[in-house]
Amino acid sequence: MSITKTSVGIPSIAIVADCLPQAWEKAVIAVWDNGVDIRTQYDKPEDPPSKDATVMVTVADPFAEPRIHKNFPGGPEELESYRQEVVAGIHDHWIDPAAGKWTYTYHERLFAYSPSDDLRNPDSPRPFAPVDQIGYIVEALVNCHHTRRAQAITWMPNADPPTDDPPCLQRIWCRLVAGADGEEGQEGGLALNMNTHWRSRDLYKAWFMNVYALTDLQRIIADQIAARIDKPVAVGRYVDITDSLHIYGSYFEDAKTEVEKMKASSYTRRAWESTHAAFEMMTEEARQNLAKDPDHYAKPKN
Repeated sequence: MSITKTSVGIPSIAIVADCLPQAWEKAVIAVWDNGVDIRTQYDKPEDPPSKDATVMVTVADPFAEPRIHKNFPGGPEELESYRQEVVAGIHDHWIDPAAGKWTYTYHERLFAYSPSDDLRNPDSPRPFAPVDQIGYIVEALVNCHHTRRAQAITWMPNADPPTDDPPCLQRIWCRLVAGADGEEGQEGGLALNMNTHWRSRDLYKAWFMNVYALTDLQRIIADQIAARIDKPVAVGRYVDITDSLHIYGSYFEDAKTEVEKMKASSYTRRAWESTHAAFEMMTEEARQNLAKDPDHYAKPKN
């Protein structure tokens, strides 16, 4: 881990981890111990300042086991619901700002990006046809494996700033490199590397679910490219870059208890393999419930 601090400024932290649970624990400990104390726009008067840092997390293999952290705030049901929200759009129907609901979902911005002058006005014109940016990423990498242009964005600079909850995820960037089994053009295949860039992020309550879903999207993109080029495409390393990665002061007591556990023993004590019988059972039950009712677990807030 690398930490850079200046006399005045936000610390910058670089973390390298083997898998998702290890990455989350390393990030939580690093921000807890080294983050700057700073207030947010969401604080109540009695809340302590948040811990905050600019953080880059590299996960060498996002599908390495153990892949599941047992103690992230949530559970297998919420995790599956959120995964489907991002990759399948099961909550796109919550986009209804005129009714006090969401102004976006990540799925909608990534798969059907459609700029608007006023997201809260359903009659505001949308001058361009929706853009499937994930489809573009696949097409770009099929046509040129080493292109540096395979990216998707979420931000609408004319419409997002006035809203109460603008997107945290800003950009996804992908590139193909030679896989571990051989050089590009040979029998071995390719690996899809992916970076995600975030302007702001709740490290304690949101990071693990975000990354679980986004790395599943990475897998989906790799599979779609492989089908198009008739060559194996593995999921490569994942890099997660956040300008403001924070632990809110409002739940320091809950976070403190978890941090103490993280410092006392290995993350493997709190991690499951994705094939763990309990995790598989709860995830399958969640899939069945979501197939009947997409709103079974989640509440309409982003």
